[in-house]
Amino acid sequence: MTTETAKKSKRLAVVLVGLAAGMVGMAYAAVPLYDLFCRVTGYGGTTQQASMASDVILDREITVGFDANTSRKMPWEFKPVKKTITLKIGQTGLAFYEAYNPTDQTITGTASFNVTPQKVGQYFTKIDCFCFTEQTLKPGQRVDMPVTFFVDPEIASDPNTKEVETITLSYTFFPIEPEEETEEETVSSVDNAAKKAVETN
Repeated sequence: MTTETAKKSKRLAVVLVGLAAGMVGMAYAAVPLYDLFCRVTGYGGTTQQASMASDVILDREITVGFDANTSRKMPWEFKPVKKTITLKIGQTGLAFYEAYNPTDQTITGTASFNVTPQKVGQYFTKIDCFCFTEQTLKPGQRVDMPVTFFVDPEIASDPNTKEVETITLSYTFFPIEPEEETEEETVSSVDNAAKKAVETN
């Protein structure tokens, strides 16, 4: 192999390694980038988040319906306290969902959410919501979980949403499985404890 051929082969190898590394990096970045895209555009009915209420309230009214679901592994009973409310666009709304843990175990859950029609996701804005954090219910505990929201007045300027009179906010609760310690971690913990005991003595 000539010196020139060797240099070309080396450059090719470097390029291929760079491409492979880039593809791995893109794979790791794909999920957060997709999540960001959904939150910015409201794609797939993804709702928005704000720190304060809207300073514009229109005369146009809109009805918001509330839907509640649980995954097959979640034993909670979960439902909206009120199925619908009607408010003016831009007006702050407050709704409650009721969750009940009928089991004899403490269970922690987290809620996924979206709105329909999906095209209004970019206009449905939450100020505060139980879905922002994990929720833990003790055996037999029943709680009301609030969500504070408004429909962005910008929805009135979108020709694609002029016919929308009802928005449905849906939640699905999933249990959070406790992380199980692997056998290797258990052995390591025992070894570390034994070493400390020997050092102490």
